[in-house]
Amino acid sequence: MKKTFMALGFLITGLLTTLSVNADEICTGKFPNLISDVCWSCMFPIKLFGSTNLVSDGQEDFDSGGGQSAFCFCGNPPKVGIPTSFWEFDMMTDVTTVPGCFPLLGGARVNVGVNSDAFGQISDDQGGGISSTRDSFMQVNFYLNPAMYVMGAILDDTCMDQRGMDVPWVSFADPTHNDDELAGILTPYAFPFGSMLAIGAMSADAVAAAAGFPLSTIFWAAGSYGHMYPLTGHNEAHLSMEQTARLQTTRILAKLHAAGTQWAAMGSGAMCGYYPQIIMDKRQYKLTRLYPKPETAKIDGKCCGPIGRSTILTESNTEFPIPGYKDFGYGIFRKRDCCGGVTLGN
Repeated sequence: MKKTFMALGFLITGLLTTLSVNADEICTGKFPNLISDVCWSCMFPIKLFGSTNLVSDGQEDFDSGGGQSAFCFCGNPPKVGIPTSFWEFDMMTDVTTVPGCFPLLGGARVNVGVNSDAFGQISDDQGGGISSTRDSFMQVNFYLNPAMYVMGAILDDTCMDQRGMDVPWVSFADPTHNDDELAGILTPYAFPFGSMLAIGAMSADAVAAAAGFPLSTIFWAAGSYGHMYPLTGHNEAHLSMEQTARLQTTRILAKLHAAGTQWAAMGSGAMCGYYPQIIMDKRQYKLTRLYPKPETAKIDGKCCGPIGRSTILTESNTEFPIPGYKDFGYGIFRKRDCCGGVTLGN
């Protein structure tokens, strides 16, 4: 009888071990409902002539230096209109522990031939105690989702991102995502900002993001999210999945800017089109959570926020040690300054 119980014990232990391993590989997710899961008030304010609010809904904005005149003109193609600004929902990210997992595509998973074992993880500092810190590693997917263009949310379609739905970047296929030194080749200008003085300036960025928008001059910081660099999946100060996932979303945007594949759409230089911006101005993005719990309940009248704002209020009831609550997805609103009007000759 004793041997029977011992054998049964080993069997149960083996099954639990197998379940634990398989749990790490579970890919969960949900297609976001573009009507009910998106904080659409984040597209406001819509402004004309650079400063006149057409619709504000109490939402946040900053002076991006867009057109201040009554009319604007573009040459190719010929166009006359009025300076218009708004926040466009046209991108998404999801942050996952499973390589090849796409939470915002309903939990679809592809069998990857590279980095297939690079699972995300969260580790505890060996020191323990109150001063202990955690680090983590996460995988990320970047999506193009020109929902506002598809729905015709703004009258002038030429002011909208007209690219089709796509997944142009996935971290498991990027060799720099899990290699801090290799990632540094893309951003050599970031090396001097590892000093204590530079790190100390991060608190000013966090304070600015709490009150409004982060400081574009402190580009090496992501406010209360943590260090902007290196642009990898390693997070040396993991406080929560919400904080880490927002940091990873921010880093991917910064990486795409540095690589020249993501262009700026704000300011006077964007009135007639996009322009390269190698060092990202982080003020131009606002984030809203889509998964696992859509961030649609407003806090102080808002359900999205700028990069770097503390996640203490937004992360409530979002993280549990069960499948479906370890991966996060975000909608990205980008500041858009544009000459909205009529294209001549059409």
